[in-house]
Amino acid sequence: MVDINIQTTISPYTQQPVCTRPLLSESELDNVIAESVKAHKSWKKVPLEERVAIAEKWLTEFENISDVACEDLSVQMGRPISQCKGEINGTIWRARHMIEIATEALAPIPQAKPEVEGVEKWILKQPLGVVAVLSPWNYPHLCLVNAVVAAILSGNAVIIKPAPQTPSPAERWVSTWQSAGLPANVLQVVHLTQERTLSQLCQDQRIDFISFTGSVPGGRAVQQAASQGKGFKGICLELGGNDPAYVREDADIKWTAENVVDGVMFNSGQSCCAIERVYVHSAIYDEFVKEFVEVAKTYKLGDPSDSKTNIGPVVSVASAARIRKQVKDAVEAGAQIVLDESHFPEAKEGTSLVGPTVLVNVNHSMELMNEETFGPVVGIMKVDNDEEALQLMNDSIYGLTASIWTNPTDPQSLAAFNHLSTELECGTVYLNKCDALDPSLPWHGWKNSGQGVSLSHLVYDAVTHKKGIMKRVEVKDVYEKK
Repeated sequence: MVDINIQTTISPYTQQPVCTRPLLSESELDNVIAESVKAHKSWKKVPLEERVAIAEKWLTEFENISDVACEDLSVQMGRPISQCKGEINGTIWRARHMIEIATEALAPIPQAKPEVEGVEKWILKQPLGVVAVLSPWNYPHLCLVNAVVAAILSGNAVIIKPAPQTPSPAERWVSTWQSAGLPANVLQVVHLTQERTLSQLCQDQRIDFISFTGSVPGGRAVQQAASQGKGFKGICLELGGNDPAYVREDADIKWTAENVVDGVMFNSGQSCCAIERVYVHSAIYDEFVKEFVEVAKTYKLGDPSDSKTNIGPVVSVASAARIRKQVKDAVEAGAQIVLDESHFPEAKEGTSLVGPTVLVNVNHSMELMNEETFGPVVGIMKVDNDEEALQLMNDSIYGLTASIWTNPTDPQSLAAFNHLSTELECGTVYLNKCDALDPSLPWHGWKNSGQGVSLSHLVYDAVTHKKGIMKRVEVKDVYEKK
């Protein structure tokens, strides 16, 4: 009999249980929130320089657990062990930037205009209180940086509710922050049912801000739950994508194919900003497709613990079945497969091992091209010019990222990029790059890809109250009479 009070994580590769966690009851979660409220009241009084010093020490503590953190990722979410260190290093790099900008981002902002004689004015940034972070399984460490670091440095207490697939990363964050000197209960982790997450955590009046990373339906559920609770709270939703790439006529075919394939296939395509649609100029279309397929064929699908594997399973058998159905439906609607799973011996129907798949003769009536696939699958379309590419790239309910591949040494190509980048309806535009976040830039989705901002100095605005201060000082004539 299944214990409904226990959460079990199933290995994407072996389909066997790898860990369990007790799920909190209503009263237990109530106590956690109360502890967070209490911790915030003392933490907000700690000088910013001391908070920064603890965060800097945390970087060292986190780096010290790199090996075990990599094992967690490979076992719990199925990423090839050879690629796990990249997330750990990226977490440190991303977090270090957020720590380095904290002092400036949280500093009072003097206001000189409009000038008012005898009045000094400035804007203060003060912590919200308790921040709930609902984190995903696909990049469990990197996504925690997006909101947690700024929230803690701003003086908030944070409660992390991790995805059931990857419970360990959030727990390791709590232990390493505590080792670095973070006071008890400033950062806590809870394991909850989906129902309790929505009906209690998201609706609790003591939760001041929610950061959610996940699917569009999940984001809608969180937003609705938050609106049904007492009072108002801020919310940031980092949701799905169906991100396009456009390969212009003057792009280097071999180099671009290698990079775009990586943008499609890395993490088995399980990234909100993975490339899922590719538009190629007709002048180089045939040659590009041929090169793209040859690069994709070199991938080794299999056991994530094997150092030679560079593409592992998708997260579940159910996810694999959904991906394969998208491909099947596209073929029935007229798409042609130019690289199928038969090239990869480990790929088998009914398993979570999905081989890289490339389709042509696709169009926007197909779910493959208009919905998120979240797998190692891509459709490639031919276009005749920049404007056709732009129209197709914007023809989506999503708007997370878009990439343009062209010759950066040619002034006309750069001008074309500049034009396209202003017209694309998405939060991030890349030139000759894809599937990447830079902590100095805001991470922000348009349309159904989300709302709110994480990373950059802007996230510090999201997790703080703003307070206007006006100090009238030139009143000597009043007080000198006394």
